[in-house]
Amino acid sequence: MPVAASRPLPPLPSRAPVPVPDERVSDEAEPGDAAPAGDDAPTATAMPLPEEVAALPTTEQPVSRAGRNLRAAVGVGVGLVAVILLSLFLWRPAFLGVLVVAILVAVVELTRALAKGGFSAPLVPLLVGALAMEGLAWTRGPTGLLTGFLLTALAVLLWRLAGGPVGYRRDTAAGVLTALYVPFLAGFAVLLLVPDDGAVRVLAFIATVIASDVGGYAAGVLFGRHPMAPSISPKKSWEGMAGSVLACMLVATPVLVLGLGAPWWGGLLFGAALAVSATVGDLAESLIKRDLGIKDMGDLLPGHGGIMDRLDSLLPSAAAAYLLLALLAPA
Repeated sequence: MPVAASRPLPPLPSRAPVPVPDERVSDEAEPGDAAPAGDDAPTATAMPLPEEVAALPTTEQPVSRAGRNLRAAVGVGVGLVAVILLSLFLWRPAFLGVLVVAILVAVVELTRALAKGGFSAPLVPLLVGALAMEGLAWTRGPTGLLTGFLLTALAVLLWRLAGGPVGYRRDTAAGVLTALYVPFLAGFAVLLLVPDDGAVRVLAFIATVIASDVGGYAAGVLFGRHPMAPSISPKKSWEGMAGSVLACMLVATPVLVLGLGAPWWGGLLFGAALAVSATVGDLAESLIKRDLGIKDMGDLLPGHGGIMDRLDSLLPSAAAAYLLLALLAPA
């Protein structure tokens, strides 16, 4: 019996691949980009903002390279300068009061910052010692300042005995460092204030340090290429340092020549020396903050950080200014 020839089966109907919608959201999409055409077109498009809403001003504030609010920083800086000038030239003891308040706040800020690194500097003897140092510097001069520091260091050692032997050397070392770093160095600003022309001496010292900050920042932004200490302060450059020296000389020379009768070359020397001392002070505090893992010593001053963050370059410069003026323009 013949076998019937098998017929080929009809082909199965082809099925077009079903498109799977891509639910991923692109982070790079911006309002106003051209929408894809064809099958890639999205099912919905973003509605444009009304013109009235788009025209509203934004609330973003300009920030510096350090991430600070420039508007707040400038406003606080102008206010601080006004307080210093008014207290300095209206009644010198008023400036002493402003300085003492700043020192006490800075001591608190520094001890709190050190506590984050496990250092418990005794606060009470440091505050009392700060008052004693500035008072003795005002009434007894350099000998009184040194005596106040030695008594404060002794008080720190004795006060910490109550805490027991665990961490004694660590905590007392932090306490003595705080006493030396803040109230002792600040005491040289008090010594600058004591003579009859003390207001001009303090003005020369503070104005020169401010010139160092401004000149260094401007030169660093415009010309900075070679980092000075990248492991401590990556944005400080040798070009910025040159700008600091130049700005300090330009500010210090007329103040010293016209206000204190110093020779012109004395103004150049004073400016260069304070540019160095201000930079060293800034780097020293940056090193401490990096070691402690913090950005600022405090948050009292918007755009600046804490009081201690403003005193970092002033403290060593006060000692340098006192010693140099004692030679260049004796009281």
